[in-house]
Amino acid sequence: MADPVVPAVRVAWRGDTCQDGVRSVPRETPVALTYNRTTHAVMLATPSDLEDFAIGFSRSEGLIETAADILALDIVEVADGIECRMDLAPDRLAALTRRQRRLAGPSGCGLCGLDSLAAAIRPAPAVLRGRAFSAAMIQDAMRAMPAAQVLNATTHAVHAAAFWTPERGLIALREDVGRHNALDKLAGALARAAVRADDGLVLLSSRVSVEMVQKAATLGAAVIVAVSAPTSLAIEVANAAGLTLVGIARDDGFEVFTHLNRITVRTTRHVA
Repeated sequence: MADPVVPAVRVAWRGDTCQDGVRSVPRETPVALTYNRTTHAVMLATPSDLEDFAIGFSRSEGLIETAADILALDIVEVADGIECRMDLAPDRLAALTRRQRRLAGPSGCGLCGLDSLAAAIRPAPAVLRGRAFSAAMIQDAMRAMPAAQVLNATTHAVHAAAFWTPERGLIALREDVGRHNALDKLAGALARAAVRADDGLVLLSSRVSVEMVQKAATLGAAVIVAVSAPTSLAIEVANAAGLTLVGIARDDGFEVFTHLNRITVRTTRHVA
């Protein structure tokens, strides 16, 4: 499989000096997700952890319920990119046929190809469980991310999605040029390891848009923590689903936008 990191010749200006050199950049490749030899989606993604990507995408799209619903999975390099070739169990294939759609997904978009406005803002699955976390736990979890972001340390150009629990620390982290792809890869990694997503924190190195909430809720996550802010629609959908949404998670603190009951903070509350 192609290396996810590519050397790029560049000229750098710093102050009054100019220097030739090479910078490592992330590879961006068309990745087709096919089911029983029919292409369902083509995404632009980083060619790493593609088994996780295929399983996680299938799970977050509602095409499968568990990894066992995929009877066979092969990652195949072809002339124009990479194919994730999957064979589905008969009942899941029938469900796919009933709701077949095609989408072409640029790295910054997770909703291309939807055929209605209603599909774009579909309700997220209700979050029925989820434990409480202290402020210190949230900060510990976010501090654990940078050391595991190997691709970003090299390229400074990819997103990460991770899963953390107080007992085990950082269980899995996946990276991609697309933030949606990184979350799908994480979903696949957790599905393959049979890890319950409602038992820990889903961590994001990006902003939280509505499709990230939808994907996390489908995964079964109860708490999302992101370094950036959520969008208004992400807040609305997370609130309706019962999902705790934490943003602006930095060294000096964080902001909770929905369902504060899962976050235990001992401090004096001031209303601005």
